[in-house]
Amino acid sequence: MSPLKSTPYWRLSGFYFFYFASLGVLVPYWGLYLQWQGFSAKEIGELTAILLATRIVAPNIWGWIADHHGQRMRIVRFASLIGAISFSAILLDNTFLWIAGVMLVFSFFWNASLPQFEATTLQHLGDHSYHYSKIRLWGSIGFIITVVVLGSLLEKFDANIVPYAMLVSMGAIWLITLTVPESASRHLHLTDQPLRTIIKRPEVIAFLSICFLIQVSHGPYYT
Repeated sequence: MSPLKSTPYWRLSGFYFFYFASLGVLVPYWGLYLQWQGFSAKEIGELTAILLATRIVAPNIWGWIADHHGQRMRIVRFASLIGAISFSAILLDNTFLWIAGVMLVFSFFWNASLPQFEATTLQHLGDHSYHYSKIRLWGSIGFIITVVVLGSLLEKFDANIVPYAMLVSMGAIWLITLTVPESASRHLHLTDQPLRTIIKRPEVIAFLSICFLIQVSHGPYYT
């Protein structure tokens, strides 16, 4: 029997599809929406930076919780739900401080879900992690479809539809998390090792340097 038949392939793939569909809304069109709202280039850059700033903090906090208490899918479900609810507040006001606050809360939870879901996917695959790409490719498909469809819609409607498209994808993310089993999540027995010891390792320094440069290159693209 194929290893994929023993995993919830379509449920795992569905999460990636809708998660990266939400990226298909944010990456190309969020700046356009903010411009439509009348924000300057400087303000758009600052609001977009919030999304990436929380990415530094949120995964570490949620990862620590998951490593010590297990139940990764419970974290993913909770983060997806609160992320969707908090993002809906974007419809209540369009001032700079309000949108900044909404993006801060939303992105703190939104950035929590993907790393934990990645760990869950790999635990489902077990010794067959080489099949990961067959699941992850649905994220790319979701991104491409969303960019094309939303771009076509923006030819006919104004940018006010962007947050609604984001809410649809966020709602779909939460719904799909309800179908993914928790059984693959395991509590880890951790050994105490100081963080400063880990980050001084050459391979860790090289990895973090590469990640830093990748994010720097994404700065102009995201805004």
